[in-house]
Amino acid sequence: MTRSIEIQAGQINTLTGVDQYYQQLVDAIARRRVVRIKYGSLTEWHTIDTKLRPYQLVFIKRSWYVIGRSSLHREVRTFNVGRIASLKQLREKYSIPRGFSLDKHFGNAWVMIPGSGPDHEVVIRFESAVAKNVAEVVWHKTQSFKFLENGRLEYRATVSGLDEIAWWVLGYGDLAEVIKPAKLRKLVARRVQQMHKIYNEANHSHP
Repeated sequence: MTRSIEIQAGQINTLTGVDQYYQQLVDAIARRRVVRIKYGSLTEWHTIDTKLRPYQLVFIKRSWYVIGRSSLHREVRTFNVGRIASLKQLREKYSIPRGFSLDKHFGNAWVMIPGSGPDHEVVIRFESAVAKNVAEVVWHKTQSFKFLENGRLEYRATVSGLDEIAWWVLGYGDLAEVIKPAKLRKLVARRVQQMHKIYNEANHSHP
């Protein structure tokens, strides 16, 4: 029976070469010790140096992340453990705020990057070819949907931040159309235009 069941979770970040940082973070959280990290930031485009009060380790999608208060950013931030370049545990101690929770931190983020400002009501129309596939999965805790007469699907969710859901929409190509908000529709359209430009240039340079 055991040979007839298999779970394939897909590719994950194995933390090769930085697995000791994971263990050090577990220890730091248990002892409530501040750590100093050097981190390869993708948003700031360089390696940053910050003192981190690690609140919690969490596995999301394909990698481990540590959530905690960063002295550099002066707020709670999310760091990919695999991009930590160095880590040193300090003698300085801290306490986790009583009201902190992952649910509150992530809010209505599509995955893990909540945006600033009010949440957005998102409406996306999926073509019949993928409608049932979309409806079979719980993509977001606020989602709702209804099938239209022509077999298409109208998908709704309330999300904080639009970048993450924009990439999800783009993954369905021309089988998905953002109906609202206009800001998300323009964001997806702009990325499609950029893709079109890239492939047009590729056709000219690689006949």
